[in-house]
Amino acid sequence: MKLSQPPKPKPGAWRNWMHRMIAVLLAGSFGQAPFIAIARAAEINNRAAFSYRDAERNISLGGTSAEIVVETASLIDPLGQILGCNGELLPNYDGFSVALYEPDASGLELGPIVPLTGTEVPDIEDNGIPGGKAPNIENSNPFFLTNADAGQYNFLFDPQTPLQSPINTGLTQTSTDAVYILVVNPPADSVFPQRRIKLELVTSTGGVNNSIIRYVATALDGIPIGTSGGSQVSETVVEIFNAETQGLNLFSLALGMVMCDPNQVSITKTADRAAAQPGDTVVYRLELRNLTDIELESITVEDILPQGFQLIPESITGVLNEQTVALDAQASGSEIIFTTTTPLPVDASMSVLYAVRVTPDALRGDGENSASVSAERSDNQFFVQDGPSIHRLVIDPGILTDCATLIGRVFVDKNFDGEQQPGEAGIPNAVVFLDDGNRIVTDADGLYSVECMLPGTRSGVLDLTSLPGYTLAPNLYFNERNSQSRMVNIAPGGMVRMNFGVTPTFQEEAK
Repeated sequence: MKLSQPPKPKPGAWRNWMHRMIAVLLAGSFGQAPFIAIARAAEINNRAAFSYRDAERNISLGGTSAEIVVETASLIDPLGQILGCNGELLPNYDGFSVALYEPDASGLELGPIVPLTGTEVPDIEDNGIPGGKAPNIENSNPFFLTNADAGQYNFLFDPQTPLQSPINTGLTQTSTDAVYILVVNPPADSVFPQRRIKLELVTSTGGVNNSIIRYVATALDGIPIGTSGGSQVSETVVEIFNAETQGLNLFSLALGMVMCDPNQVSITKTADRAAAQPGDTVVYRLELRNLTDIELESITVEDILPQGFQLIPESITGVLNEQTVALDAQASGSEIIFTTTTPLPVDASMSVLYAVRVTPDALRGDGENSASVSAERSDNQFFVQDGPSIHRLVIDPGILTDCATLIGRVFVDKNFDGEQQPGEAGIPNAVVFLDDGNRIVTDADGLYSVECMLPGTRSGVLDLTSLPGYTLAPNLYFNERNSQSRMVNIAPGGMVRMNFGVTPTFQEEAK
């Protein structure tokens, strides 16, 4: 009997990885939506065949054994990759790095960096260092991206290494409920912000020894996720069933005018004047500019008018490349929503113009107007936005002003009637204190005036210490004026007088 044997695996080829598992650490989300992915175990197939021939009896026998499938503990690594928003490679990956952290106790901020077990490529037998996976052949954390690897990266988890963060107490690197934060750092001179993605390992999907790892990834920065190999983002879940052939593509950082740049669309708000009065008409202009490399669709502008401003509907106009575009406007109170189905071309500007009427109620407001814009990229329907753009208009009350004027004088009242007569001189440098704390000093003729007084009941007090040698003159006609204080009622926009009569302390000086 002759038995054929399958090829013998090379010792150490996967021996060091019997107790190691590989997980891809790459994901994000649209807004705060979670993203689920898996890594899959590799298989070893073994089948035996035999044949027997008895020449004397002319008998031949043969057969094949049942196939034995052994699933290794090491997993196929679906490499992560930093791509542009529509799946293109970045022109330059120099300076980009990817790092893996544990979260702090809050679960949102960075805690300790994850200590990963070092690896090597090629794997040298019997040196105690397990074999690694390209491109991160040493399992470095952080890992610096290169142009040669087209922005790919990977991290390998060790199920025997405990985690350090309080939120991961009692867990190892592959334990269910382990939480990480993946950080993508752009170069120091890049215009792009740092990316942070929260990763949480969830219950295994099964397999030999439950070796299939799943995780939920949530973008903490609100930038969407994309995957290669035809996977689609459907509501909140993406599942990668063939982890060996499908990579997880992080739609995060891109150079130039692309969605992942913080500045994808801009809005600027201006007006035809800097100040306005009740009854005036103000024309506002909203300029929307496309800063991406693709058309923008589904453009929506939200504009919040100041208090007391009324939209004039027939004034609404949209202009693109000197051509009128159709706009739909929905007004609810002070909020106006402008929408258009006209796409905004690359590097083009669209203007939205409208007029408002300033009402007397505007005097109660601050004249501040804010507007924001949102749109979708035409290639991948990613959401872009900008704003608010704020414009402040000075509100001049005009004829509706509520400012009042206070005038008065301090004089020597010789006949004690409370009114200044010819020959009754004014007293310079006399001090009057108002109820709001203002201190007034009379001029050389004993006169004073205060503009923009708030309307209502106001009072003032003559400071006799500022008039040495004088005292308050008695009034023979009005008892109310026999006090060093005065009270007046000021109407909005009105003018009132507040006089003080004094007399020398020694009567002979008044002769």
